Amino acid sequence: MPEQDLRELPINRLSLYQHLTQVKQHLWHRWSKEYVSELQQRTKWKSQQDSLKLDSLVLVKGDNQPPMRWKLGRIEAIHPGKDGIARVATLRTSGAIIKRSFAKICPLPLESS
Repeated sequence: MPEQDLRELPINRLSLYQHLTQVKQHLWHRWSKEYVSELQQRTKWKSQQDSLKLDSLVLVKGDNQPPMRWKLGRIEAIHPGKDGIARVATLRTSGAIIKRSFAKICPLPLESS
């Protein structure tokens, strides 16, 4: 059962539980709208995409889907064009192996240890 949206209620009318739920909803809403959208880099075709490498973990942008519904995937192969610039990658998701353009891939900022 989904939680009641408490983001618009005044703080003085909330119980402690409702206040914590409101804070969580505000954080989730901002994170899903601002941070995840910024992961998708906007570059021109002529520039190199150094952040997209084999075995990188990425979000696969879905058409008509909000960022929180995008699938998680891993880059299996990168396909350079005739000019030598890579614009397409093969990805493994939980359900299939798919090809997507770099414009539809958002690399996740993970630190390697």
